Amino acid sequence: MFNMASVSEAWRSLPGLAAIVGAEAERFLPELLEAMTAGESLDRFAGVTLPDGTRTHAAPPLRRLDDNLVPDFDDFPWDRYPNRIIPVLTGRGCQWDKCTFCSDVISASGRTFRTRSVENVLVELQIQADRCGTKDFMFLDLKLNSYPGMLRGISNNIQKYVRGAQWIGTVHVDLRSDNGLSRRDLFAASAAGMRRVSFGLESGSQRLLDSMRKGCSVEANATFLRNAYEAGLSVRCTMFKGYPGETAADMEATADFLEANERYIDRIRFNDFAVLVGTPIHEELGAQGSVDGLRLSGDDVLRSRANYSRRGADRAYRRAKARALATVYEINRRPLGETVRQFDGLM
Repeated sequence: MFNMASVSEAWRSLPGLAAIVGAEAERFLPELLEAMTAGESLDRFAGVTLPDGTRTHAAPPLRRLDDNLVPDFDDFPWDRYPNRIIPVLTGRGCQWDKCTFCSDVISASGRTFRTRSVENVLVELQIQADRCGTKDFMFLDLKLNSYPGMLRGISNNIQKYVRGAQWIGTVHVDLRSDNGLSRRDLFAASAAGMRRVSFGLESGSQRLLDSMRKGCSVEANATFLRNAYEAGLSVRCTMFKGYPGETAADMEATADFLEANERYIDRIRFNDFAVLVGTPIHEELGAQGSVDGLRLSGDDVLRSRANYSRRGADRAYRRAKARALATVYEINRRPLGETVRQFDGLM
């Protein structure tokens, strides 16, 4: 989030910081560190904010991702962890890039979507498996299906590069005619060692999903859940309550959805809604002062989030929320299957 002027401004005067860098800095980080330790000016580097408030021009998105080096985890203290799980990024940013609440797409690496080549990713998996002595991988992409060919390429080839590989990732159940998440795609991913798939369910109300500009549908989410479950994938969802304009009817729809699809979900992370600095909903609240009973009361810029207040919920909303949370509790208390247990606690 340091590419945002308000955030870097709040951080720049903290004691001990030489510079704030809001950029995908892999390619120039060694040169920047050498310049800093030599006492040279950092004004030739993009995305830099200095303690005195000096700023350089904004850093452009990193385009040629295949040029990045393979991360080196040789000094990582693997002996302190029960499982060796290698993090991997196949791309940067998000193909959809419209959700009103999402801070990822306004951060340095999320402003525009770029992908690596499938071959480049597979070679990294092979190298890391040899270096680190593991066959378990966690794909950190905002949505592994931004480029459907990447998800299919991994499914079709990962076992050729790392025999016995197991992996997890996050997707977005969007409404493209080909989003890479067909029933056939999910069965292929499972057969290729995918153990868990995570996605943002957010709500069971279509009205609310449309208000969030999620680009998905309740029906498509339900179909995805059923197909993923039948493919043998463990499914993890994120959700939140308290989005501006959420009504008792919206929460009733969420409770209904969870009750109807409880058997297909392994875990749910159910949060209070957070207004994150720089997101479309934050900008809307700032311009209008209040949206559907939610009012900003100042920004906590150091943490990139806003403080807010909202009017109290009515009895019907509280009843519906209690129903939804009861189902979430029942889902989360079930034991996980053996094949996915080593990934618990990640993402």
